[in-house]
Amino acid sequence: MRPFHPHFNRAGEARALVRPNPSPRPDTSENSIPALVSRFQKTNKNMQQGGGSETEVTWEDQQNINKFGRLNNRFHELEDEIKSAKETNDNLEDASNELILSDEDVVRFQIGEVFTHVPREEVENRLEMMKEETTKSLEKLKEEKDSVLAQMAELKKILYGKFKDSINLEED
Repeated sequence: MRPFHPHFNRAGEARALVRPNPSPRPDTSENSIPALVSRFQKTNKNMQQGGGSETEVTWEDQQNINKFGRLNNRFHELEDEIKSAKETNDNLEDASNELILSDEDVVRFQIGEVFTHVPREEVENRLEMMKEETTKSLEKLKEEKDSVLAQMAELKKILYGKFKDSINLEED
């Protein structure tokens, strides 16, 4: 097919001016159409012979990948919560130690955003209860973290077994 170039005469009317095709020059670069087609055919042939790393992702595989992502997010949330619980536990321990060193009978104790004067023994009891609650919470968080890690390890085994090097489940 010849290229169409509009041409206008003196009256402003358009008419078609057809010019012959210029002689086609062979493109010898790597990105020429024949070179790209050749590379595609070679790659396609390798994949059909099993030389490619393409593996079909099934619905179940996608569900496993999504589950791994959710578990990974939960793992990071748990690490943050554990860090916060440890800091709280340390702060409660420091407060308890300071209370032991104090010789006052009435101590200022923070409840919410307000400091109130509370008898020393009641503050000691409250601090003990708060430390116990924080320790229990910390243990639960660690158990959940271990459970999440076990589930992630199982999914890694399944996904790496199928996709080998085609999938990366490790963090950078």
